[in-house]
Amino acid sequence: MTVKKFNLPDVGEGLTEAEVVAWKVKPGDTVAINDVLCEIETAKSLVELPSPFAGTVTELLVEEGITVEVGTAIIAVSEGQEGAPSAAPQAPAAQEGAAGEVFTPVYGKLTAEAGEQPAGGPLVGSGPKADAVKRRARKRPAGAVVEASGVAENAEGAVQDNQAVLAAKAAETPVPHRPTAARAVVEPVQQAATTPAVQQPAATRGAAISGTISGLVNKVLAKPPVRKFARDLGIDLADVVATGQRGEVTREDLVSYQAQRDAEHDQADTFWGASRKPQDQRVERLTVKGVRKATAKAMVDSAFSAPHVSIFVDVDASRTMEFVKRLKVSRDFEGIKISPLLILAKAVIWAAARNPSVNATWVEDADGKGGAEIQIKHFMNLGIAAATPRGLMVPNIKDAQDLSLKELALALNELATKARAGKTQPAEMQGGTLTITNIGALGIDTGTPIINPGEVAIIAFGTIKQKPWVLDGEVIPRWITTLGGSFDHRVVDGDLSARFMADVAAILEEPALLLD
Repeated sequence: MTVKKFNLPDVGEGLTEAEVVAWKVKPGDTVAINDVLCEIETAKSLVELPSPFAGTVTELLVEEGITVEVGTAIIAVSEGQEGAPSAAPQAPAAQEGAAGEVFTPVYGKLTAEAGEQPAGGPLVGSGPKADAVKRRARKRPAGAVVEASGVAENAEGAVQDNQAVLAAKAAETPVPHRPTAARAVVEPVQQAATTPAVQQPAATRGAAISGTISGLVNKVLAKPPVRKFARDLGIDLADVVATGQRGEVTREDLVSYQAQRDAEHDQADTFWGASRKPQDQRVERLTVKGVRKATAKAMVDSAFSAPHVSIFVDVDASRTMEFVKRLKVSRDFEGIKISPLLILAKAVIWAAARNPSVNATWVEDADGKGGAEIQIKHFMNLGIAAATPRGLMVPNIKDAQDLSLKELALALNELATKARAGKTQPAEMQGGTLTITNIGALGIDTGTPIINPGEVAIIAFGTIKQKPWVLDGEVIPRWITTLGGSFDHRVVDGDLSARFMADVAAILEEPALLLD
């Protein structure tokens, strides 16, 4: 019998250590080549580690939650036992036949082959619930109305777009299907821009518009059984994030919301430590490691190396909301989650082409003699900041400038699903050129985000909500959002940042410009 020790491999990207998060095997288990041994968390992401050989697990050499350096033995596997398969390791490292030998493969980048979900898992396109936020199940007493088992795990799901809910609220009646997607969808918007208003007294027209929008805001889509269930639980449907295919609130949404609400109440009741204990015994200490440790270092480096300048603009996004509503009922976008974030992403790509220096990198000592240079990227790797249970991640969509509106929507859905599942790979977070952070998903108006390292611009997308707005000399309710942008002042001066933000705002105010 030959016992092999498997060392923590080099997963690439310059990483030197990783935490063993969860073992997927135990001593006595039989494993085959490429069977998942454990999940490890690096400073970049959470990945699954496959076995390089077949045999029987004899010992787990590292406990869960321990951070070890690359090259440290983490598991021992025996080969040659009767009935156990034996195969040569499929990795670029030589090994010898002596008992107790150590196996240290060099993986380079762990790609989606190692980190991908198995067939049948919650992949993008498998249905409207594919991107639902998973929360940990909560035990409830007998006779409780709601069972929280299998419900979402974490309320901080990344890129969770409450603005899709607002778009759904704006839907009054379905619009007939049109033969084409983006162009046919935008044409009515163009028409609306040139159609004169109905001739009636201003006060009457303003009141009518106000009443109509107010009615639309208060209309939450849900089936009668779901509405009854919400009444039984004492839940206001307007507070629930809808995941239904048409933007409606489902029973699962209510169960998820109730479980989260109960969990928050339970945590609040037990948060404060007993006052009889000394205060120094009522301090919770959390080790900073993994993704959060890497994020903290990157943000400090960025904040103190790139001189940040911020700029803000209020935007009338009413036509964007109308555009999103039309996309939702378009046959070409059926089954695809659509939200105002999609239009903002297109707007950023469009505006960057008109203001190329925002899609760039500042490089110190580029010539080896102390001289710096600005590298303008003629491609867009669009980053979307995602708050996950393991910390902030910024995966990016490669060559986003080449994607159609539908392809971009699918890419955003896939990015969000993988981030929530913790399956984002290191390579998917490398090479970003410009980032969007969707703080509006949490009901925040705007902010001053810190630029992602290696980039010179980041856009904060605030919540879209109804506000009084002056249009043609009249105060009427409109859907308003605030964009906040932070820029590296070494590359992007005040004039350029203002022109870029104005271009982004122009698309949100009139999506038909995308057809120019």
